[in-house]
Amino acid sequence: MPIPKAELHLHIEGTLEPELAFELAARNGVELPYADTEELRKAYLFDDLQSFLDLYYGLMAVLRTEADFEDLADAYLARAAAQGVRHAEIFFDPQAHIARGVPIATVIEGLARALDRSEERHGVSTRLIMCFLRDQSAESAMETLHAARPHLDRIIGVGLDSAEVGHPPAKFKEVYEAAAALGLRLVAHAGEEGPPAYITEALDVLRVERVDHGLRCMEDPELVERLVRERVPLTLCPLSNVRLRAIDVLEEHPLARMMDAGLMCTVNSDDPAYFGGYVDDTFHAVREALGIDQERLRTLARNSFEAAFLDRDAADEALRARYLAEVEAYSFD
Repeated sequence: MPIPKAELHLHIEGTLEPELAFELAARNGVELPYADTEELRKAYLFDDLQSFLDLYYGLMAVLRTEADFEDLADAYLARAAAQGVRHAEIFFDPQAHIARGVPIATVIEGLARALDRSEERHGVSTRLIMCFLRDQSAESAMETLHAARPHLDRIIGVGLDSAEVGHPPAKFKEVYEAAAALGLRLVAHAGEEGPPAYITEALDVLRVERVDHGLRCMEDPELVERLVRERVPLTLCPLSNVRLRAIDVLEEHPLARMMDAGLMCTVNSDDPAYFGGYVDDTFHAVREALGIDQERLRTLARNSFEAAFLDRDAADEALRARYLAEVEAYSFD
């Protein structure tokens, strides 16, 4: 059994495997521009973030009903459990579905049906984080937040994703202030393709508690010092970084140097159906490519639970303590 871990950077739409895509297409009468699953898998070769996003959003056409979103989430949770995931904080992109005529209630209720039985069925506790698409307007993000208000009992926080360059965090200052006023937790993608200044902006303007990616902080020593001092979690996604060309080869990934610097790093799978591996596959990959030893893998697992939003009440804290005890007791032999 893999080491217990939390997954904190996972886009549920990015878990759509070709087999399920074709199954849902048949169910919903959607014609995909691929002959079969093999041809679709060959399409998972990306030049950059934008070419990935074009395919990613195109395949969402198969997701139409609550049952589709339930099946998508349940399939991920089964795979995650087999990879040692004990807790998952799952991103979803409502704007991408609303734009296709799928109501936000359909998305949230479908996902929630799978998440509500996840602990019993898969042994995985879950939280749901609603992401805003940063390449759309701040007004659209605010409208999405308002549309989600009847469902806030299902949502723990908000995030910011999609194409980063040219869309700085400050663009979404007002919607993040509104989300904070509603009691939602705050995270945002920053410093993947965008500069280190985007990370600083996410911290100072959006007031995020975690930085998703944060890869390029290493270009700014003062920022690194701040992230270490304030113990800001970074949800790194090494396989994603390579597939999207943020890093040329995994052996050049700065994860080991980031840990050496004292940064609170976690390792996650991002969009695993597209990037060639789920979270424990990623653990194995960085172990081989970067020489991350067993105790550092334990540190990554420990960090994932410490960075998780498991602090709503005493039951949450007890759950976190149990997961951390499992990490400490884990034997790699």
